[in-house]
Amino acid sequence: MSELAVLAEGSLSRLSQVVGRLERRGWVRRTPDPTDGRYTLAVLTEEGWAKVVEIAPGHVAEVRRLAFDPLTRAQQRQLREIGRRIGRAVDPDAPCPGDRCG
Repeated sequence: MSELAVLAEGSLSRLSQVVGRLERRGWVRRTPDPTDGRYTLAVLTEEGWAKVVEIAPGHVAEVRRLAFDPLTRAQQRQLREIGRRIGRAVDPDAPCPGDRCG
């Protein structure tokens, strides 16, 4: 959970509150890290994964509508190249999604 808090740029206490709400809905469970008991893992339950699958299409459609559709084709190409460059900077050895990196 500490790593997740860092990635979310939030505090561990705030993340703990959010995970608590997700636990009450049955979407997440906390478990001790089997390799280091000092840490706690937040794990999606089957119900949690089903919720992700349920809401993902609407989320993708809304992101596309707000952030991608307003761009011209040239701007979309620029955005794709910017994303590729950022991805390579973050992890130069990561495979490119769909092997479409140029």
